[in-house]
Amino acid sequence: MAIVEQIKTDLQGAMRAGEKEKVGALRLVLSELQKAAKEGSDDELAVLRRERKRRLEAARAYRDAGREDLAGGEESEGELIGGYLPAELSDEELGAIVEQAVRDSGAESPKDMGAAMKSAMAAVDGRADGKRVSGLVRSALQG
Repeated sequence: MAIVEQIKTDLQGAMRAGEKEKVGALRLVLSELQKAAKEGSDDELAVLRRERKRRLEAARAYRDAGREDLAGGEESEGELIGGYLPAELSDEELGAIVEQAVRDSGAESPKDMGAAMKSAMAAVDGRADGKRVSGLVRSALQG
């Protein structure tokens, strides 16, 4: 089942159950997916990743401002969106992918980080955060 169809089904279930917060979050995500499809983008996972990242960044900003009530809502929406994404790579799997990407790209020093990152991010295919990948690539090139 496509992600959009799954979200529509979950939205109907949340509406029947009277879960207002979940309904609002799912409607927003569904709207973003439909808007992306209308603009010609068919990468649903990229839209979900972007929306999850927005929620987590907003939660961090709210927490920094001392607004725990708003931060909790944003985090729960981020977790809800994350449920539709494929599982994150483990540290071991990600380490192996980064090592292979560094070898394949021929990177030898931190100057070559761009080529290694391009190769690593293509292999990761969104199953890990770019900051995690960047940190591993940087440490692999430095030592």
